[in-house]
Amino acid sequence: MLIPTGLAGCRLRPWAVTDKASLLRHANSRQIWRNLTHLFPHPYTEADADDWLSVSNQLAPSLHLAIEYEHEAVGGIGILAGEGISAHVGRLGYWLGEQYWGRGIATAAAQAMIRHAFTGSLFLRLEAQVFEWNPSSMRVLEKVGFVREAVLKHSVQKDGELIDSVLFALVRSA
Repeated sequence: MLIPTGLAGCRLRPWAVTDKASLLRHANSRQIWRNLTHLFPHPYTEADADDWLSVSNQLAPSLHLAIEYEHEAVGGIGILAGEGISAHVGRLGYWLGEQYWGRGIATAAAQAMIRHAFTGSLFLRLEAQVFEWNPSSMRVLEKVGFVREAVLKHSVQKDGELIDSVLFALVRSA
């Protein structure tokens, strides 16, 4: 599965074992870790990369893809599928190597992932939760059509701080 993003040199694709070196190079960043959930480790070790590459393509109905830019995996994007009464809801998350910030790559990747997610029948709503100190990610979500629904007071404990998070959502149109 290859998903074009509309940005030259950028596409979404499944993770591959050959992505290990680039995964280690780009994921081992305190700045990236600081903006992601507890599931994303820091420091990011070879064992972490091996673990991720062994399971990333086996987590259906959730979807986890590499963001490829100029033939290198420079980040990741995924949708965690909800369960039970929330099975139609997916939680969108993404990260991008620091040297690629500010180039429109995250926006292009998010837009492509949304198109892909909404072509099937599984996801009717996508949500994304962003830490209060990450306005750049909030802007990405707004650019691709997400709406800010709530500020969740003191909902996240990260990096020794108790902070607010902001809930964004996008509902598939009929």
